[in-house]
Amino acid sequence: MTSAAALLAGCGLSRVESRLLLAHALGTSIESVIAHPQRAVDGKAAARFADLAERRARGEPIAYLIGEKEFYGRPFRVTAAVLIPRPETELLVQLALDRMRRMEAPRVLDLGTGSGCIAITLALEHPAATVVAVDRFPEALTIARANADRLEARVEFLTSDWFEAVQGAFDVMVANPPYVAAGDSHLSALRHEPESALIAGPDGLTALRRIVTFAAAQLRPGGWLAVEHGHDQGRAVRELFAHAGFNDIQTHLDLAGIERVCAGSIRDVGIGVRALDAA
Repeated sequence: MTSAAALLAGCGLSRVESRLLLAHALGTSIESVIAHPQRAVDGKAAARFADLAERRARGEPIAYLIGEKEFYGRPFRVTAAVLIPRPETELLVQLALDRMRRMEAPRVLDLGTGSGCIAITLALEHPAATVVAVDRFPEALTIARANADRLEARVEFLTSDWFEAVQGAFDVMVANPPYVAAGDSHLSALRHEPESALIAGPDGLTALRRIVTFAAAQLRPGGWLAVEHGHDQGRAVRELFAHAGFNDIQTHLDLAGIERVCAGSIRDVGIGVRALDAA
């Protein structure tokens, strides 16, 4: 046997990451690892830790290694089938909640739900809402449903390529779609995450174009859409919203001061129909 301190010192990772991985290998909390640095670690746990540390050194994200990522103060299960939730996406959730809280029982649609972190958070924070979440990948929906069950959230999940299987009209729509351009230099750092959740055509706007154009037809009058987008896409996304007939179009900055979310509302139900017919 060896001690926890010896394993941590010899793994070559940062203190925070090494403690997280050792806690996961031991099936205990990071607080326990910190409080008992001289605890004896048996061979099996040491081997598990060594494997995790090696994979982390090769660039595999911590969230995939431990199978979990916190979002909006809650733990969400994640695998390589879904995008890892990012702190900047909490802005999208907060803006949606601000809108939803003006309504008694809004009907909400989350497009491309992935891990389900957005839809589940909205359902838990506004229990009177009816929340529908869609994704075209069954593997992602399996993760999302498991997260909803674990967190006791009431969400309806559908297998759908964006709006394909969606029925009815909604008060609020949200989406964190793929928005990275094919060939973008940042993709190498994201190589462990699913390309389908990242890449959206040569300019990164393929998914956003489809969502914004078709959303208008399935929003109730006064309905509201918000989408997350890339750091340099704010102007282009605002133009998409305007072309689709949205009003009150606003771009919101994340905590780093970067344009991150574009939102707008539909006043004339006919506008959305015309946008859909023109798509």
